[in-house]
Amino acid sequence: MSHGARILFVTRHRAVVGGVETHLRTLLPLLQSRGFSPGLLFEHDATPGQARIDEGLGIPVWSLAALGRQGVLDAVAVWRPARVYQHGVQDLDLEEALLERYPALLFLHAYYGTCISGMKRHAFPRPVPCQRVLGPGCLVHYLPRRCGGRSPLTAVREYHYQQRRLALARRYGTVLVGSRAMREEYLRHGLSESQVVRLTLFGDSLPDAEPPAPRPFSGQVLMVGRLTELKGGVELVRALPRARAALGRELELVVAGDGPELPRMRAEAESRRVLVRFTGWVDRAERERLMRQADLLAVPSVWPEPFGVVGAEAGGVGLPSVAFAVGGIPDWCEPGVSGELAPGEPPTPEGLADAIVRALADADHHARLREGAWRMSRHFSTDTHLDALCALLGAPAR
Repeated sequence: MSHGARILFVTRHRAVVGGVETHLRTLLPLLQSRGFSPGLLFEHDATPGQARIDEGLGIPVWSLAALGRQGVLDAVAVWRPARVYQHGVQDLDLEEALLERYPALLFLHAYYGTCISGMKRHAFPRPVPCQRVLGPGCLVHYLPRRCGGRSPLTAVREYHYQQRRLALARRYGTVLVGSRAMREEYLRHGLSESQVVRLTLFGDSLPDAEPPAPRPFSGQVLMVGRLTELKGGVELVRALPRARAALGRELELVVAGDGPELPRMRAEAESRRVLVRFTGWVDRAERERLMRQADLLAVPSVWPEPFGVVGAEAGGVGLPSVAFAVGGIPDWCEPGVSGELAPGEPPTPEGLADAIVRALADADHHARLREGAWRMSRHFSTDTHLDALCALLGAPAR
């Protein structure tokens, strides 16, 4: 296949509403620069004022909501893509129709077909990652372990839906994942060693050209992202008094983001007398400024993050991380090298506090972590990702 080949990207949202769309917004112009011709098929269109994946790119787009399933299939057939690059849609009939018509690759950004709720964690009696293979036992555990909602009918319906998603994933010749943990997840679910390819991910900013210069502690611990129960913000707040007492100095938590857990985090901080500053959502420049000021990035996710690209981005400015050892996080947070990890089964505030102390107790060790985080970030580059992806797009996928 020559460069200039038409690649149809398929995804749920045209608007940049999360990590998948942010990834595609960065990737599409990079592929154009390599000579490919992308098109975009999406289920849900952007609303006025929302940033779009394809903004300013001048590429063909097709809306499932506007054209219907047969309409988009007919329109895409006229365009004649050389390959489909699937990033997960809800309409499985559409996914199957595209898979039957074109050579296709699937990128598994989350737990597609391996968990009824997609969260891959038990919430009761305390949050803990789940290692089960999708099967009837998941239905047994779903309600008592609070894996998702409270409706048994919804659980059964979603179970069968995820069974079909997994069956479709097994039909792709090449399935791409972003971490070792995700690769292991799909091998456990019956995909083959040759089928599942780990593709190194990247952030939306370049690492600094030079390693971080020495600087004194600022006392700031930074958390970035949407504040949901899965992201573990309350556990982080609960960890800080223990870390503060062990270190013998004040720590300020800076939270750049928003979400339904913000009131609980605020109340927890007030009750435990944790110094905290909530900035709300910030743009990329402000996020980078906050990263350059902080001593640590906290990624206290209590579910198995498929990757957690924010850690690689923080490393680019010499900011080490502290996190629970769940999911793909150990790919970029290596204990004693680019950050410190707390046990993830179960994730506890006490374990997280101890990891914070290990990272911040000694200035020389912290300086080594800063340089280690910077060196780590250079492994997660756009060029590394593009070289591997272009090789896959330029060769038969099935």
